[in-house]
Amino acid sequence: MDLDSFEASGPADAGAPSPADAAVTGQPGRVCAILTADCLPVLLAADSGARVGAAHAGWRGLAAGVIEATVSALGTSPGDLVAWLGPAIGPRHFEIGAEVREALLRGDPGAEAAFEPNARGRFMADLYTLARRRLARLGVERIYGGGACTYTEADKYFSHRRDGRTGRQATLIWIEP
Repeated sequence: MDLDSFEASGPADAGAPSPADAAVTGQPGRVCAILTADCLPVLLAADSGARVGAAHAGWRGLAAGVIEATVSALGTSPGDLVAWLGPAIGPRHFEIGAEVREALLRGDPGAEAAFEPNARGRFMADLYTLARRRLARLGVERIYGGGACTYTEADKYFSHRRDGRTGRQATLIWIEP
């Protein structure tokens, strides 16, 4: 398999690569790319260097199991993977409603600590904590990155929540030829 891209709920249509929630490859020189403006990009690589993957882990992707699907598609023992969490909206700026919180808790009932109630009757959510919990539950022990806030670091990152209409960051991973 040289490139497998898929929606969080399953494989995308066969054929040429197309927009999807995640992609994995074992082909040197083939790039897996994730575009984000507040959502969390998650990169994964096998210790052997033979497989890499990228997942678009916003709240919808997390709730749909994009991290779990990407780890599975890599076909590598989770203990032999390393993960990197890219820039995303931080927990002080990611406000969600109760319905989104419930959708995220369905996939990880123990994740209550990732949500802080606010004065508006909504919740502040921590995408980094949610992703780390899911990766750890799968057996991925080496998780790096996480903490750069797209909302507060306007000089470095695009943020849809901060700016409305905006550009996107590209997060890339590949195997050197």
